Amino acid sequence: MRNAPTILHLDMDAFFAQAEQASKPSLRGKAVVVGGLGPRGVVATASYEARVFGVHSAMPMAQARRRAPHAAYLVPRFAFYRSISEQVMGLLRALSPLVEPLSLDEAFVDLDAGRAAWDSDSARLAGIRLRDDIRAVTGLTGSVGLASCKMLAKIASEQAKPDGLVLIEPGTERALLGPLPVRTLPGVGPATGDHLRRAGITTVDEIAEAGEDELVRLLGKAHGHALYAMALARDDRPVVAEREAKSVSVEDTYDVDIHDRVRVELEVQRLAGRCVRRLRGSGLSGRTIVLKVRRYDFSTLTRSETLRGPTDDPGVVREAAARLLDSVDTTGGVRLLGVGVSGLADFTQEDLFAQAAEELADGPEEEHAEEPAGDVPVPVERQWRPGHDVRHAELGHGWVQGSGLGRVTVRFETPESEPGRVRTFRTDDPGLEPAEPLPLVSSKPHGAGGAPAGEPAAEASREVSGEAVGEAIGAAEDEVSGSSGRGGDISVVEFGNSP
Repeated sequence: MRNAPTILHLDMDAFFAQAEQASKPSLRGKAVVVGGLGPRGVVATASYEARVFGVHSAMPMAQARRRAPHAAYLVPRFAFYRSISEQVMGLLRALSPLVEPLSLDEAFVDLDAGRAAWDSDSARLAGIRLRDDIRAVTGLTGSVGLASCKMLAKIASEQAKPDGLVLIEPGTERALLGPLPVRTLPGVGPATGDHLRRAGITTVDEIAEAGEDELVRLLGKAHGHALYAMALARDDRPVVAEREAKSVSVEDTYDVDIHDRVRVELEVQRLAGRCVRRLRGSGLSGRTIVLKVRRYDFSTLTRSETLRGPTDDPGVVREAAARLLDSVDTTGGVRLLGVGVSGLADFTQEDLFAQAAEELADGPEEEHAEEPAGDVPVPVERQWRPGHDVRHAELGHGWVQGSGLGRVTVRFETPESEPGRVRTFRTDDPGLEPAEPLPLVSSKPHGAGGAPAGEPAAEASREVSGEAVGEAIGAAEDEVSGSSGRGGDISVVEFGNSP
């Protein structure tokens, strides 16, 4: 533990939804939900206006629609969010060489390593400047927590939401943690929380009072020791700039259960190919191939096979995934499939299976859609996803509000315009084309997040000492995997040294 609050935790506020509101003037101040829009899609992020109705991350989209029927429901634009994330991470790295990203919108920063802070006053100033810089560069807001360790910094940022700063003074940690619920502590999920509740333990103070031996008896050696240390505000984990990837995987959730075994096999082959491309894109290879199958009754099966050496050969991964599928009964239907590679390394071994090499010798490496028979081209209907950017030859830049029955509805506006007008077109209108997102902040000064130019942002920073600051809400990750139909492309990269 440090004697100064020089560990900073940044968490952007409702990141995906906030980015959508900033880019679409007509949605500012309104309920916005981002996620998979199919029957089995899940909420990735809900704006604070939507959260008033009980919508939250990881909620089934169908349930969200029942709770907030008048909200705007949008498909994620991951490339857009990633570009904003890169700007934010650049600002963090200007503060310190030790930045530990946890996701696109969340990271720890060791301010002491960059000499950006050395005591409470300098840490508070660094946090205020960071929030101002993020608003100026991206037009968005983020919440900052400052403490002497990672666990407390994250709890502080949760208390700061939305658009605030909370600093926990060293020496006040135990008094702060004591009255908070056990779910506040990292690693205490619903199952552990319920187990502790049945033992009469509901607050962090009661964890400390129970003692280490009792926690080990209840939860096991590793978990019991770790939980007792956290209850005493002991967290010596360093901020780690580079974290080693443990696995790379992709998965799809399907709107309608797949019953055709041949279709299941083809989907597994397609997922294996996508997984290898992501593996190669990261300059990695792996030894263990993992197949994930969620069946019609929501039961989830995983099968794995470990090879003799690491590979990034698509033929090898496809063959292994096919063998794993042979051991799974899909008779009743499949609602989700996934293929992953773990046991990663930064080198590859020569082809492990000569057969796979022979099959690939004359064929292209990339996957291609099956060609229709004959020479007559088959027109492909364009898909217009709600929330995605378009440009019209006469009306300019806009975004898709919805589509169906051969029609697409577009609202024409930009991040710096007034709420725009709405027009409806045929889906094959030659004047309408997909477009790249516009930047949220241009060189021309304007208010962040839709505020009028020159309007000062409300300062939400405040300091927390040993007095209770209220209940810490369990963090709901903004990047909940959710997809709908075959088009859902979820990539998952797991990391070690997780918080």
